[in-house]
Amino acid sequence: MTETESVFTAIAVVLSFAATASYVNNRYLRFPPTIALMAVSLALSLVIVALGVVGVLDQQETKDFVESLHFDEVLLHGLLGYLLFAGALHIDLKALRGVLIQTASLASFSVVASGAIGGTLFWIVATLAGFEIGLIHGLLFGALIAPTDPVAVLGILKSAGAPKPLETTMAGESLFNDGIGVVIFLTIASIAFAGQEPVFSEVGTFLLLEAGGGALLGLAIGWIGFRLMRTIDDYSVEVLLSLAMVSGGYALATVLHISGPIVVVVAGIIIGNQARSMAMSALTRRYLDNFWELLDDILNAVLFALVGLEVVAVHLDWSYAVVGVIAVPTVLAARLISIAVPGAMFHVVGLVPFRRNVLGALTWGGLRGGISIALALSLPHSPERDLLVTAAYFVVAFSVLVQGLTFGRFIKRLFPTSPGQSEGQTKSH
Repeated sequence: MTETESVFTAIAVVLSFAATASYVNNRYLRFPPTIALMAVSLALSLVIVALGVVGVLDQQETKDFVESLHFDEVLLHGLLGYLLFAGALHIDLKALRGVLIQTASLASFSVVASGAIGGTLFWIVATLAGFEIGLIHGLLFGALIAPTDPVAVLGILKSAGAPKPLETTMAGESLFNDGIGVVIFLTIASIAFAGQEPVFSEVGTFLLLEAGGGALLGLAIGWIGFRLMRTIDDYSVEVLLSLAMVSGGYALATVLHISGPIVVVVAGIIIGNQARSMAMSALTRRYLDNFWELLDDILNAVLFALVGLEVVAVHLDWSYAVVGVIAVPTVLAARLISIAVPGAMFHVVGLVPFRRNVLGALTWGGLRGGISIALALSLPHSPERDLLVTAAYFVVAFSVLVQGLTFGRFIKRLFPTSPGQSEGQTKSH
């Protein structure tokens, strides 16, 4: 089979998985699409694993095929930019300004704190379970699992019915925290596997260039796109311009070694606000929204079909599974602490602190998804990698299937609407 044929075979398998999962959900399950796609794909993958165990399928051949999909590269350098842009288009800039400090603290301090706490706890758990890993590998797990996944978070927010400020905070955090999370992950990975000694001034400079450079390039691309759209009134050209902004912006960010996710998020917010209100006709707005919504749904289906397929590459040993199960409450505890600390600091500086219901919603709604698995799979092969990939998969599976499935009901309990309140008004605990 030629390389071109292999690519088409891979695309056919993934699309078939995605289409099957979508049909089963629409016909029988009626779950939120993100959750259903991963659940059905995971079930189909487990059937494939079982068939391999009994000898019907060649296990090694199946594993080699899944690894040949290069999930980490497909997501981080392919799907992610389009998914982030689609999500950023619907961020209300005025609403984001109202929760800017909260969002910034969650996307920066909380990512670092959650990674440090969760990574240390994971190292302790893995050591007690008999694994000989260093603290640096525990911190590496904390770094890859700390950022919330924008695709998973935005997927559940569509139907959860959360209060608007909370929805904006969670969406903004998930869209912006990947840039910082990835930089921290790459820094720790270079220490763990390349033996490089950390120079904190260089790490700080690298982080500033990645995030700051990404924001500036995103502003420039968004502004150029906005100005070009103002000069024409043709929805097909304007949709094509939006595609070029994502593809070109992400590729340019890669060349310049700055944050591609931040570039497309900032550009998407500009197009979704200024360009939508000042540079588009009603017809263009309708076509642009419909196009990106459809593309978002299709890419979501592909992404979570891939996540389900990746179980074939997970090391399913009992000792690994035990660590993976214990990693779930460990990550949740780290998330809670990392949010509670800045929430308490808000009170000290005179800002409104996170109330208990908001703290609970942010903790339970901080979903992990394909990005964490992609980062784990990007590591070089080693015994530590197998453990990190397995633990990350357990956390992601619990996050999407359990937290995602119960988040809507959880929100209704935390923010009950009384008969005397209008839609969107909620009581705080």
